Amino acid sequence: MKSVVERKAQLEARLAILQARIETIGDELLAHDSRDWEELAIEREDDQVLEDLGQSAQSEIRMIKAALDRIEAGEYGYCAYCGEQIAESRLDLLPGTPFCSDHAQASGRH
Repeated sequence: MKSVVERKAQLEARLAILQARIETIGDELLAHDSRDWEELAIEREDDQVLEDLGQSAQSEIRMIKAALDRIEAGEYGYCAYCGEQIAESRLDLLPGTPFCSDHAQASGRH
């Protein structure tokens, strides 16, 4: 069973990874210098993939920051809907989740 301190360290480490990934994606998006139309088309397709990855990372960052806020408020590990404790196994898979498995499924979230 992980302590809240361990969970916080895990969340902060993941947050750092995601922020570095977003920075790398930004650099990649700005690094185009091709003048060939075919290469520009391929770069644009790559840009779409990078933008999707960036949006996914930003979504996860919001989730992690909310979890860190819950840690500071002493509410981490409890379902935001029903107040029951979230299963340790669920927190192992989704350390930023604000919902127990019952309410995550009911709300369409995982």
